[in-house]
Amino acid sequence: MIHHSPVNRYIDREKSWLAFNARVLQEAGDDKVPLLDRLRFLGIFSNNFDEFFRVRYAAIRRLSLEGQTGEKILGGITAQKLLTEITEIVIEQQSESLRILSVIEKELEKENIFMVNENQLTKEQEIYVKDFFIQKVSPELVTIILNDLDEFPLLKDTSGYLAVKLVMKPKVFHGSDQPVQEVRYAVIEIPKTINRFVILPSKSEKQYIIMLDDVIRFNLHSIFNIFKYESISAHMIKITRDAQLEIDSDQSKSLMEKISTSVKDRRIGEPVRFVYDQAIEQDTLDFFQTRMEIDSSDSIIPGGRYHNRRDYMNFPNLGRNDLLYKQNVPLPVPGLSLEGSILHKIRQKDYLLNAPYQSFAYVIKFLREAALDPKVTSISITLYRLAKNSQIISSLINAAKNGKKVTVQIELQARFDEASNISYAEQMQTEGINLIFGVKGLKVHSKICVIERLENNRIRRYGFISTGNFNESTAKVYTDVTLFTSHQQILKEVQRIFEFFEVNYRVHRYKHLFVSPHYTRSKFYKLIDREILNAIAGKEAYIKLKMNSLTDFKMIDKLYEASREGVKIQLIIRGICCLIPGVPGMSENIEAISIVDNYLEHSRVYMFANCGDPEIFISSADFMTRNLDARVEVTCPVYDPEIKTELLETFDIGWKANVKARLHSETLENKYRKRPNEKVFRAQLETYNYYRDKLEVIYEHVTGK
Repeated sequence: MIHHSPVNRYIDREKSWLAFNARVLQEAGDDKVPLLDRLRFLGIFSNNFDEFFRVRYAAIRRLSLEGQTGEKILGGITAQKLLTEITEIVIEQQSESLRILSVIEKELEKENIFMVNENQLTKEQEIYVKDFFIQKVSPELVTIILNDLDEFPLLKDTSGYLAVKLVMKPKVFHGSDQPVQEVRYAVIEIPKTINRFVILPSKSEKQYIIMLDDVIRFNLHSIFNIFKYESISAHMIKITRDAQLEIDSDQSKSLMEKISTSVKDRRIGEPVRFVYDQAIEQDTLDFFQTRMEIDSSDSIIPGGRYHNRRDYMNFPNLGRNDLLYKQNVPLPVPGLSLEGSILHKIRQKDYLLNAPYQSFAYVIKFLREAALDPKVTSISITLYRLAKNSQIISSLINAAKNGKKVTVQIELQARFDEASNISYAEQMQTEGINLIFGVKGLKVHSKICVIERLENNRIRRYGFISTGNFNESTAKVYTDVTLFTSHQQILKEVQRIFEFFEVNYRVHRYKHLFVSPHYTRSKFYKLIDREILNAIAGKEAYIKLKMNSLTDFKMIDKLYEASREGVKIQLIIRGICCLIPGVPGMSENIEAISIVDNYLEHSRVYMFANCGDPEIFISSADFMTRNLDARVEVTCPVYDPEIKTELLETFDIGWKANVKARLHSETLENKYRKRPNEKVFRAQLETYNYYRDKLEVIYEHVTGK
């Protein structure tokens, strides 16, 4: 049978990512989302862009500069053409974000919240802003006069700057009767140590906020009063640099030293994006672009008066909880108490924690108990991204102080968390914790922990395996599942992974776990092949996958093959999706949606029908080439029947989503799934209700009420 083969088999990865960020922007533009949360989404949108340019755009730009077309890697488009197309999309999205910001500001005014600039202040506010500047801002300011410098100062890509132009009073020089008007340029770094949104005093119910940038603009004369100038202006500029780490090959240096050095070197990475206030005068723009060596291969983007809009993620709530999403209190896990022994409970059965619907405190409780329990002899854990004041780290240090053997695999190359992880690594090393820095050439992205406990003179293991980072901060907003288990065979295999970290040349075999880079791809191929055979035989066959990104072409081809043979495939993919669903002869049995809502969908859950006896897995790996072939990732089977049912039911709740669900498609138009007159079904809210209702049923059963 000959199948129709469409011209396009895959969606371009970068454009799919830009479509994901457009979904974040849709949330900012949605008038049903609370106003202050809309500002938060604008901040997330901007922050995402910064990372995109530092990583993805920078990588394509390197291909282009090296004279490579990159067509093989980029799926048929040249690097140069892709850079041009990305810049066009970015400029369009940036202008849409400015339009949305202006709408939000008008809506805030209806709520008596006013954003004012330096020209709109009352006399009292002027006095406050002057005093605030003298007391708080001035001591933090870095101001550099540029004209006479041989070398232009290094601008950080995490900071915003004011490009200042001073037109000096005309001077008549000796021997000439013509006055000369000199122009001086300066740059002011906007301090990051002060909240960018300054709340002004008010005598009425109205609330006023001024941006820190405008506080500085208002006080320009105070900064430059030693100069005799005729006029002064300040416009914001921002630079984004290539975040690629160049790791030194010097054998005499430790990995920690090498990464520490390369993180410092990142500050001088090549510029990949230059954003400026489009009201800036042309001569000022030319001066900065020339001196900063910004050329046409760098993405030059005209913007509004304010950049670094990621700061909107920290917009003050002003005590206005009515303008924020209602915060649902994380629920307890039925059967697990934060007061009794968690190890005792896990010994009897497996438990699943689904954060942030349920409390992440169980992970901390597990480690704290292990740290104190005299029978626990060792703790081994992988760490990727950690909270600022990590309770995980303090629990591990506590365990080491109590004489436990603590082994921590910490990923020093977790992008943008390198400096933080180096600092934690040094802290743990000082406390006598055994640190492993992974496997050469492979990032360790797995989320695993195993402890050993001496029971009746025998070692018994307890542990947990997760889809997300062990991070209390992100656990409040990232949806992730964590399986607590005392399944001895699974945990023996987890222990083997730690042995692999220590001795890389020994590749272990695993009966239960799928471990990248050695087995994950082939194991998933086998599961998909089994569904194909079942579909051909007329048996029940489906595949349900929930992940962050699907970019691996071979894996996509495998799903296309399954679709052609009649396997029903449901995909919930929050971010990049290079697969094109619903194409006759290629993917007509595949449907794919993305849910973007108050929480960041982050869990990876994989389900296969297996003729009515579903096999279900949780994983740290997305279906991206790097996760399958170039990282250490762990996929774990779920054996407990109750937990399997729970994961199937919560997947189906996600699948019913309409109001926050968009359809993945080749056109990347982010069409909402909701049909006219269809009842609103908000999956994240319904998932919370699902867990709350379960607790109520248990409560009624126990109390008889």
